[in-house]
Amino acid sequence: MLKSKLVMAKVYLLAALVWLTYPLRDALVQFQVRTGLILGVNDFNKEERVAFETILEGFEDALVLSRNVSKYNTDSTGMERQSDIIWRPQPMIAQSHDGTDATANFDDNTGLAVPATLGYSKHSTAVLDAKELRDALVQGKLGEAARQKLASDINVAVMAIAALQGTLVVKRTAAATGYDDVALCEAIMNEQGVPDFERYLALSTRDYNGMASNLAAATRSFGNQKSDKAYERSYVGPVASFDTYKLDYARRLLLAGGGAGITMSTLDVAVNYYVPKAKSTATTGETSNVDNRYQTIAVSATANVTAGDCFTVAALNAVHHITKEDTGQLKTFRVIEVVDGTHLKISPPMITDQVSTDATAQYKNCVINTKAANSAIVFLNTVTAAANPFWQKDAIELLPGSYAIPTDAGVAVMRATTDQGIELVMQKFYDINTMKTKFRWDVFFGVVMKNPEMAGIMLFSQT
Repeated sequence: MLKSKLVMAKVYLLAALVWLTYPLRDALVQFQVRTGLILGVNDFNKEERVAFETILEGFEDALVLSRNVSKYNTDSTGMERQSDIIWRPQPMIAQSHDGTDATANFDDNTGLAVPATLGYSKHSTAVLDAKELRDALVQGKLGEAARQKLASDINVAVMAIAALQGTLVVKRTAAATGYDDVALCEAIMNEQGVPDFERYLALSTRDYNGMASNLAAATRSFGNQKSDKAYERSYVGPVASFDTYKLDYARRLLLAGGGAGITMSTLDVAVNYYVPKAKSTATTGETSNVDNRYQTIAVSATANVTAGDCFTVAALNAVHHITKEDTGQLKTFRVIEVVDGTHLKISPPMITDQVSTDATAQYKNCVINTKAANSAIVFLNTVTAAANPFWQKDAIELLPGSYAIPTDAGVAVMRATTDQGIELVMQKFYDINTMKTKFRWDVFFGVVMKNPEMAGIMLFSQT
């Protein structure tokens, strides 16, 4: 009798343990399904996971340009609440004063910022039927193609920002030859106080190979590593403080349509100068941030002028951003937008000493040596050519974004993050009605030009 009771007690205890472990078991199963430790509905098999890792590795290797810009990781919740816009600070420039008495020198420091947006949402898709799925090679090729295109989208976004918003312009009247070309990019950066480290130059294939040809022919001494690489691999490498890269896609800048004769007034009364400010106040008393990268100026005409055009203004010289000394070189500007028949939106703004404020003392970037009512505007892009961008790393910022994709909605999801912070998401969904499986790959990111005076373009074969 006692033995029978012990047996029953063991049965009840075992049943209780089983009942108590059901929630734990369910939680474990759900965890395994979500992490891929076991297969669930529409989950990825082992071959697909290996393929995804291979794609991620190639994707990261292909992010050449985005690797050479600064990065800022955003908070997903905060970005959603801010419409995917965040204001990022520009480099601040300090002032110094003479003497030991600082009583009158405690002025306000104007900190500037620019709006950065998670504005690029790119995806690639594929559909395979039950027969095509038998061939794993097909899936691999589709994933490789998606990786290539999405990496290209990110690189193109970085290149476009550098080529369209960089304001330092180097104009060359001949084809690319080598050191002398890159040395001018170094000169314009040094003269204006751009940091002398982490500088990059991306050249179109033809311009890059032109420089490699110069290196190979100039030395004529095989056994020299620089010459050998230039001859065998069309390799240029570091030149005049820049790391150089070859582009297989380069944005072309059309010749300026605006002809000679366009002028602007540089007189004080014309108010074509700019005074930086961190915030603006509405008539209601509300304050908001100000984007100080741009300015609207009045000109004699805007006929045939287009966004992207490069120009100088007579007697308007660039200054060193820290010392404020005249460089003796004309300041270069870019057209951002044609506002109307007599107004252009340009970058950078013309911050001169025509008005004396704490902000102009900090951020002065040019000086007018001869003020006139009709200072000539001279366009630099006189021949359609590749816009070869160069920049300092802190000039451009990459903002990785992320999606909140549910993993328990019947769709298999894998995600991974590159060293640059870019998240690559792969999803798979099987449709029982058609026996077709849908695949998609996604990236979400933003690119912002924080300081257009720390980036620019070099144009070859101009008149």
